[in-house]
Amino acid sequence: MEKDSAKVRERSYRKASERRAEILSRAIELFADRGVGASLRAIGDAIGVSHAALRYYFASRDELLVEVYRAHERMEHEPPAPDEVSAVALMERSAERNSEIPGLVELYATLTTDALQGQQHPLTRSFVQERFRQLRTRLAERIRTGQRCGAIAADIEPDDAAALVIAASDGLQLQWLLDPDAVDVRRALALLERLLPPPEG
Repeated sequence: MEKDSAKVRERSYRKASERRAEILSRAIELFADRGVGASLRAIGDAIGVSHAALRYYFASRDELLVEVYRAHERMEHEPPAPDEVSAVALMERSAERNSEIPGLVELYATLTTDALQGQQHPLTRSFVQERFRQLRTRLAERIRTGQRCGAIAADIEPDDAAALVIAASDGLQLQWLLDPDAVDVRRALALLERLLPPPEG
């Protein structure tokens, strides 16, 4: 009897997990094509999911937006960049991918804007803060690698340089969203390579 109940629970959990993944996949397609919806109800209508069903899997619009962005990043399946790739080159790669999905760049911009309103969006704030911390750590380590082999000046503070690279990338992509014909994100980021070149082989 207990085994039967356990099997039923397992099937129910698997079905719920699959349904949640399906909703996330539809939302990614929606955001990539049209940008971020105004409300949870509007998003549900656009992807053909009732508001009640959407609320069952995602307690709030913030939770849905964060999970869509996380799912999108997992789906990219980008292989780890080789050690000789510079901090700036990592951001150039990201910008190149993002140029094909402006709606998801808009989603990222929405998340970072919402994060500034911490009291109204605590979940989003926590997600964006942690993402920035991880990205700064990753880029700073690339810069330290360059410094150890003499390709980057030793007096550059890696954590500050990492924050600068992120700020440049995010700011350029925001400008590109608003005026895509006037801003070349990769070309502008390439200027930073003069300050932070890749390590020499």
